[in-house]
Amino acid sequence: MFKASLRRVLVVALALLPLAAVQAEDPPLVRAKNSVRVLNEIMQAPDKAVPQDLLRDAKAIAVIPDMIKAGFIFGGRRGEGLISVKTREGTWSNPSFITMTGGSIGFQAGVSSTDVILVFRTQRGVDSIVNGKFTLGADASAAAGPVGRTATAATDAQMRAEIYSYSRSRGLFAGVALDGSALRIDYDANAAVYGAGITPRRIFDGGVSNVPGPVVDFRDRLEEYTSR
Repeated sequence: MFKASLRRVLVVALALLPLAAVQAEDPPLVRAKNSVRVLNEIMQAPDKAVPQDLLRDAKAIAVIPDMIKAGFIFGGRRGEGLISVKTREGTWSNPSFITMTGGSIGFQAGVSSTDVILVFRTQRGVDSIVNGKFTLGADASAAAGPVGRTATAATDAQMRAEIYSYSRSRGLFAGVALDGSALRIDYDANAAVYGAGITPRRIFDGGVSNVPGPVVDFRDRLEEYTSR
């Protein structure tokens, strides 16, 4: 029994080695620039982008550029990005840095890179991430989001979802199911950019100053794309 258990542990560890090898954490400002790039590239194709009415009514938006998925039989995914929330005044907050991780089991081999966008449709999901961590599908219902100029083509299952998830891989942008993925606040990256001890709530409530240009740019691009 012990040998069998050890064998399973070794298989899982070996399966996750490619993920650890290819996923080196980007510096926070590089992550911010990449998030802006992904947002710009996707929103410049309105017929294949996140519907404008979803963006306008969103409670929060997260962008995770270049999320790595790797494995053999057992797989894993990891990415780092940013999330901004809608303030009481209806504007977008300064973003908090986040990480996204998840696993899978089944026939798979190799490594792939995917850009991910999450559109939060209710305050419950926002409250969960402010508290530090939540899991898609468990703490908040999630579904592959509709693509195009409006959200009217969404199915009943999609319309009941609290979070719409999207991905772009090899130039193709579409809704994607990401149930089981964990979203966490990246406190180390926040400290590097905003200062030690700064909480996500303080960031979202506008209690930070001297915000670097690439981070401000993410907030400004959200303002631009949701005001059209």
